[in-house]
Amino acid sequence: MEFAASELVRLLPQHYFSSLYKKVDELVEQGIDVINWANGNPDLPTPPHIVEALQKAAADPQNHGYPPFFGKRSLREAVALFYKREYGVELDPETEIAVMQGTGVGITGIPQAVLDPGDTMITTNPCYPAYRVAALMARANVYEIPVFEDEGFLPDYSRVPADVAAKAKLIVLNYPNNPTGVVATRPFLEESVRFAGKHGIALLHDFAYGAFGFDGHLPISLMQIEGGKEVGIETYTLSKTYNMAGWRLGIAVGNASLIRAYRHLHSHAYSTIFGAIQDAAAAALAGPQDSVEALRQLYERRRNVLVEGLRSAGWQEVRAPQGTFFAWFRVPDGYNSRTFTDALLEKADIVVAPGEGFGTNGEQYVRVNLLNSEERILEAIERVKRSGLFG
Repeated sequence: MEFAASELVRLLPQHYFSSLYKKVDELVEQGIDVINWANGNPDLPTPPHIVEALQKAAADPQNHGYPPFFGKRSLREAVALFYKREYGVELDPETEIAVMQGTGVGITGIPQAVLDPGDTMITTNPCYPAYRVAALMARANVYEIPVFEDEGFLPDYSRVPADVAAKAKLIVLNYPNNPTGVVATRPFLEESVRFAGKHGIALLHDFAYGAFGFDGHLPISLMQIEGGKEVGIETYTLSKTYNMAGWRLGIAVGNASLIRAYRHLHSHAYSTIFGAIQDAAAAALAGPQDSVEALRQLYERRRNVLVEGLRSAGWQEVRAPQGTFFAWFRVPDGYNSRTFTDALLEKADIVVAPGEGFGTNGEQYVRVNLLNSEERILEAIERVKRSGLFG
């Protein structure tokens, strides 16, 4: 017997990477050595002291029962310590911090906790595709502010029509930005807070790549901006900072009413997090941060190898990212993001993420990750040189 999916499920788009990964899997099964420049899965292990903390906590019988609905107090205190140490921000562990099974849960959950059907959410074009899906799941409309390379990929709020600003309930931003690799400036974040406050709009800042800025570009937390906590909520993930992507733990901090609304939704729609993982996360946040700086430096070195190598191969359109572990490269003349992705896979056995998946303003770009070793990056560059794509 065949059952029909709900209207909501039918409205959901195909997952952005699914068809691309299916093609890659087919090639790998044929024995072809494909270099993956498309995914966002960190390639290095979790630092040993965090793994050891998990092993110790997993043996503690107190972690074998149901954990608290809103996360352990010890973890929320570690989050507060982290934000105080890294950003000079005071947070109340009881009312201004939430924990979740990865920030993907927060990215989809927070809009559902704030938006009613027919409300408007503002974000950028291009943007991380999950933001549009989050609005769809909330039955809300999306207004996209186009961002452009010659404007630093930062949205200009003067492009938002007055009627849209008047009825918008949520703005979603992400800096350092996936896919563009741009780090937001302080004046831009200040303007974002002013715009949100003027129109009574909640501001969600996805700070997933907050640990990674290059060339002196220091990522700024929304909570550091005057008024940021009053209008905003910020998600932060341990997946990138500590290579804990498989552990599934994220946090949200900020405005108490937004945290309260999200927590209420979370208590009904999602589950709690294994106590031992929470203990290990607290050890990561409160413990030594040497591994984080070492990882940031590693990504910066990989970025330099990638950019210099591709330019030497004839791909002159490459622009060095300011942060994250992604680069956003304009495709050569005569291609769009999809046709260039196909050509690179066919001629060099390299897979990149076509920019069209991030929005219409990504149709002339591809996203390339920094999640391969320098040796593997150099091998990929040699393949690009031999491909004939650049003459």
